[in-house]
Amino acid sequence: MSKILIVEDEEAIADLEKDYLELSGFQVEVATDGETGLKRAMEGEFDLYILDLMLPGVDGFDICRQIRNEKNTPIIMVSAKKDDIDKIRGLGLGADDYMTKPFSPSELVARVKAHLARYDRLTGSAMEANKIIEIRGLKIDTTARRVWVNGEEKTFTTKEFDLLTFLASHPNHVYTKEELFREIWDMESIGDIATVTVHIKKIREKVELDTSNPQYIETIWGVGYRFKV
Repeated sequence: MSKILIVEDEEAIADLEKDYLELSGFQVEVATDGETGLKRAMEGEFDLYILDLMLPGVDGFDICRQIRNEKNTPIIMVSAKKDDIDKIRGLGLGADDYMTKPFSPSELVARVKAHLARYDRLTGSAMEANKIIEIRGLKIDTTARRVWVNGEEKTFTTKEFDLLTFLASHPNHVYTKEELFREIWDMESIGDIATVTVHIKKIREKVELDTSNPQYIETIWGVGYRFKV
């Protein structure tokens, strides 16, 4: 559940915003003055901040500036002031959005959802670790589509990489040439299952120290191939 901090000195407005956001499934905390809001913003773990511009003590600009110095969390500024200079200043300090009072609470909820979804997409793509397969000196980065053998990067064609990755992802499973052809080239492709043999040979030349005694892709005579672990 996403957690939101509202810093708003008009309690009726804060309560209305809080009610709408909670009905939409958010956890909401309210601070009614700038100093308390700044303290909670810096100490607490929130997924989004809604900052009123005019606050007793510390104003919304200062809170925005200090949040941005330490966090990339989405910030929506709200104000009764319609001057473009305030909007420009707020966005310039790092706010993600600026809403002018009065506004519809449902519009606020929609904007909150949009900013949270966008932030999740950005941080998700940035933080998602590449899927790596590592077996006895062989390292396959399935996300970046790169392969290293004992620290040396090797170049693979698309199908070579797909075939190697498929086998390495299913260790100790014996696949027939027909099964591998279906998986990698699919049933609609025009070709011959001898293609599999050729690609296995090319892969071995790149990953095996001794192609006559492979340590990774083993031939199961009369059946097919398996990736040894």
